[in-house]
Amino acid sequence: MPLIELKEVTKVYRMGDIDVHALRGVDLVIEKGEFVSITGASGSGKSTMLHVLGCLDSPSGGEYILEGIRVSGLGNRRLADIRNEKIGFVFQGFNLLPRTSALENVELPLLYDRAGRIKDPERKAVEALTRVGLADRLHHEPNRLSGGEQQRVAIARALINEPAILLADEPTGNLDTVTSMDIIGIFKELNSQGITIILVTHEPDIARQGKRMIELRDGRITHDHTVSASGG
Repeated sequence: MPLIELKEVTKVYRMGDIDVHALRGVDLVIEKGEFVSITGASGSGKSTMLHVLGCLDSPSGGEYILEGIRVSGLGNRRLADIRNEKIGFVFQGFNLLPRTSALENVELPLLYDRAGRIKDPERKAVEALTRVGLADRLHHEPNRLSGGEQQRVAIARALINEPAILLADEPTGNLDTVTSMDIIGIFKELNSQGITIILVTHEPDIARQGKRMIELRDGRITHDHTVSASGG
């Protein structure tokens, strides 16, 4: 069973009197353990695809099947549960709470853990921060952390619920080249530990760091290929 399967997925937004076709009949299969980069120019549909894959938005047509569950027809409450149980999100802007420690930021998603899967939130948060190399920054607030460290906190927060999938939306967009490659190194390490990574980026050099690269144009997949071991 594939981890993710999209079948003829479309997404149409209504903008006044105009229909904007963001996704046009996308077919996609992603297996567990892959590291997939989704790239394309602005307006190509890559952010829309990420929102659909992350159950943040529902397709207008077609089917989205996640671990055998047909999620395209589910209600908001069930979609929220799936996001919390199966998916971790990392965003370009870090989205950390100011005047709140790294530890507390990482614990935040557990407030929405209705299933009560995580029994010792603080220990789990410490483990997640240690996993991304921030064991010595547990009690630092965001304004005392570099951009790269803030993104590491955001990655730790995404890991706290032990997701099957990590979705990253332009995670290096606010970082310099050296720090960007450090962050990509963390994603590669997490992928080697079995987490499926789906990374959206408009930067070709970053896209080539994945094992598979999908290029979108005008809401359609135009290329889908394996990246060589050299990252080319």
